[in-house]
Amino acid sequence: MGWTVTAVFFVVYTLVSLLRNDRMLNAGYDLGIFEQAIRAYAHGQAPVVELKGPGFNLLGDHFHPILALFAPLYRLFPSAVTLLVVQAALMALACFPLTRWAHRAVGPVTGLVVGCGLGASWGLVAGVTKDFHEICCAVPLLAFSVTALGQRRWWAAAAWALPLLLVKEDLGLTLAAIGGYIAWQGLRERRPHPTARRRFPFLLGVAVACLGVVGTAVEILVLLPAMNPRGGFDYWHQMPGETSSSGSLGLASVGLHLLWPPMKWLLLFMLAAPTAFFGLRSPLTLLCIPTLAWRLLAGNEHYWQPNFHYNAILMPLVFAGLIDVLHRRPDIVPPHRRRKVLAFSAAFTAVTAAVYPLHDLVLPSAWQTPAHVRTAERLLTRIPDGDTVASSNRLAPMLTGRATVSLVCFGTGPDPAAPTALPADPPRWVVSDRHDPTVKTPCPVAQTHRMLRLYRAHGYVQVAEEDGITLLRRR
Repeated sequence: MGWTVTAVFFVVYTLVSLLRNDRMLNAGYDLGIFEQAIRAYAHGQAPVVELKGPGFNLLGDHFHPILALFAPLYRLFPSAVTLLVVQAALMALACFPLTRWAHRAVGPVTGLVVGCGLGASWGLVAGVTKDFHEICCAVPLLAFSVTALGQRRWWAAAAWALPLLLVKEDLGLTLAAIGGYIAWQGLRERRPHPTARRRFPFLLGVAVACLGVVGTAVEILVLLPAMNPRGGFDYWHQMPGETSSSGSLGLASVGLHLLWPPMKWLLLFMLAAPTAFFGLRSPLTLLCIPTLAWRLLAGNEHYWQPNFHYNAILMPLVFAGLIDVLHRRPDIVPPHRRRKVLAFSAAFTAVTAAVYPLHDLVLPSAWQTPAHVRTAERLLTRIPDGDTVASSNRLAPMLTGRATVSLVCFGTGPDPAAPTALPADPPRWVVSDRHDPTVKTPCPVAQTHRMLRLYRAHGYVQVAEEDGITLLRRR
């Protein structure tokens, strides 16, 4: 059953991802960024990403050296589509261990509901359909690790969790939480049986927890600043401590910020509802706390929203909590209540699946390439392979596989995003789409228009302008 569910969702994820890509719904931020990084790895180079700025090493933005593992496959199939297919495979793989655990521990019906519930969960679907991100590597690692925790296989749980340090800098805190869980369970096992053999889970858990905390600290305080062009960690300013007052008033402000505005309540509700709220009774659900803590404390409102791609790493933890409760707490979930819990979970999943992008599979318009996209593809064929291009956000991933691409709104100055002149190394081509919906980030409309005027003033000639897409070429 586990492999069947995994295969089904791999096909579903791949179809949805490719349909969205064919409709130009991906962007330079973030699909283009990651393609540039993996393309550099594939050619034995540092992950320099021009879309983030001139000579920007992406390991100075987030710490994700695990992406180098994608390089051999990308070298064989150099395309953004390769990244989307690999992401679909990794996300779908998370269904396998949890489906198999639920099947063996509770029964085939539970295995099917949990597997399909996880695969169609709003968190995984949102992660699959929003460009490409490094967290696709963390999702199966966490699924296998939390399954091992639920089955009391401590060494396997630690082994699956250790690579999280190579996925993203904050996931070391999740690794620490897994170590804390192992240590706590080791203490519980040790009390009735105080033997040397029973001390191993406790010591293992302490070691894993320390490694997670130290790993995150080293990555944030040492490695990221060393590779960041500004010499620091770019995301400190999003923490409320940077702006809140000191003392008890500051602590009160942070406490209030945790649960305000109400958008955060919706996020917590959406996380608990797929398990009919029974998953909250399992200590495995506590592993969500490190990720939720930094997201709820952050000042970036995108981190609080249910459609944020980082919800994908929480879904295996949430469903593992449900399996744990159904298996180990028959006192609170007897068979007749279990049926109701599974029915609620299936119904909630069906409702959210209709809202999130899985519905693309049944929409006729999703299978058709819009005329605007066909125009963009035709105009971009005028740009030779291997050339340099300044592009708007949505057009960028159509070029990153065969050209050196930067953002059309970037130029020269203390901050490339607020330029005072053309880039120090001007691109040969400039392409901008007036209908690009990303009008604020990363390229504000006014800034894009200003740069287009600068390019024209410096001798760039217009090659084409059609359906809102402007193509300029340097003389």
